[in-house]
Amino acid sequence: MYKSGKYRETDKMSDLICDNYPMVLVLNRFGIDLGFGEQSIKDVCLLYDVNLCTFLTVVNFLVEKVSNPVMNIEQDFSLEALISYLHNAHAYFIDFRLPHLREKLVGAIEGCPEDVRIVIIKFFDEYSSEVYKHMSYEETTVFPYVRELLKGDRNSKYSISIFSKRHDQIEMKIVELKNLLIKYYPGPGNHLLNSVLFDLFATEEDLVSHSHVEDFLFIPAIRELEKRGVKI
Repeated sequence: MYKSGKYRETDKMSDLICDNYPMVLVLNRFGIDLGFGEQSIKDVCLLYDVNLCTFLTVVNFLVEKVSNPVMNIEQDFSLEALISYLHNAHAYFIDFRLPHLREKLVGAIEGCPEDVRIVIIKFFDEYSSEVYKHMSYEETTVFPYVRELLKGDRNSKYSISIFSKRHDQIEMKIVELKNLLIKYYPGPGNHLLNSVLFDLFATEEDLVSHSHVEDFLFIPAIRELEKRGVKI
């Protein structure tokens, strides 16, 4: 996929980021820091020991908003690199984004009636718990299963189809929270609340992109691995 995508290994990494600011998060999840000057995508990936094919596949997948399973996985694509990317995304959501968003939300609604404030915070905490449960399952069950597959060991009691069937859309709950604040928040508008809403929209978009990578890139790659019984 990556060889025919919009971005190639010879493009400047800075151009990729300036053209598509959400790619800043992709860099972070691949362990790449800012400050790479005029270096190409290939040079930056070499510098940080990031699999070039996997990086470009994910980048082009997201930039081009792919909505169908990727079937033409390149031979030098690294599933281990993709797992690392997904793991870092989980850590970002659970350890940083959701706690930071909760802190801002508490500050934004502190002036509203207590019963409304309790409902909003409870709703957010339930949502965060769902995200944690969802991502913990992937960390404790799915990723270890895939790593065993890569070693040539197959668990006869599990398959990626089990994960695919239970892979619910965790971003839907945040849509409800967003609508709750927009439609029913009784307090006056303020800059902090608007900032929280902006963050909710951004988090929803980020979670959708994350789920798309899992549904249309990660899962098809695992299915191919299960079918072929070889490393990809």
